[in-house]
Amino acid sequence: MKVTFRIQRYNPEKDAKPYFKDYTLDGLEGTHRVLDALHDIKWQQDGTLSFRRSCAHGMCGSDGMAINGRNTLACSLLLQDIKGIESGKPVTIEPLPFLPIIKDLVVDTTDFFNKYELVKPYLIVKTPPPTMERYQTEADAELLMESTKCIMCACCTTSCPSLWSNESYIGPAAILKSFRFAFDTRDEAPEEHMAAVDSQDGIWRCHTIFNCVEACPKEINITWHISQLKKRMVSDSM
Repeated sequence: MKVTFRIQRYNPEKDAKPYFKDYTLDGLEGTHRVLDALHDIKWQQDGTLSFRRSCAHGMCGSDGMAINGRNTLACSLLLQDIKGIESGKPVTIEPLPFLPIIKDLVVDTTDFFNKYELVKPYLIVKTPPPTMERYQTEADAELLMESTKCIMCACCTTSCPSLWSNESYIGPAAILKSFRFAFDTRDEAPEEHMAAVDSQDGIWRCHTIFNCVEACPKEINITWHISQLKKRMVSDSM
């Protein structure tokens, strides 16, 4: 099929503001991914187009972008799954919202990862290491399983209206990481993970809008995990 891709372009070194440019590809199959189309455009039509990608298998989170207004991974979205594409409707591709644009579809994720580091996203242990690994039950491991699927693509955080209205909001991705370690039975300082999000710019600014759940390419129920953190914080304070 023949598809037109309307891509937001912006080079801060020469452009006053972002603009859209159309590229048309012919002979595409429904099983082609958006990332495949971006490769064809860059390699065959316009080598100046900039975007991030690495593993191309939905694991690294590099190619997060807004496609037809929805945050997702370009490597995970098939053309056949884009509504209206067979009728000739252009596919609009933009960088993830809110984050500063470095060039075209490449955004500056410095603030995103700074907030991630606030929750101390690693096991905190204060006792001497055991002779073998630190054990936990299957039930304890299962509780964490969904949260460990997060690939830090920033699709959830940049889709959140709470962040759009307050840039200090730590965001759902960082809060999810707080859950992942605070609820890990091998961790010996859960309060340290939760302290970073227990504020008006943290977990309490989440208004359960569910945009994060809709945007997550790994289909994580982020809102549920946030609710469990809230319950634990309230319980611990009583």
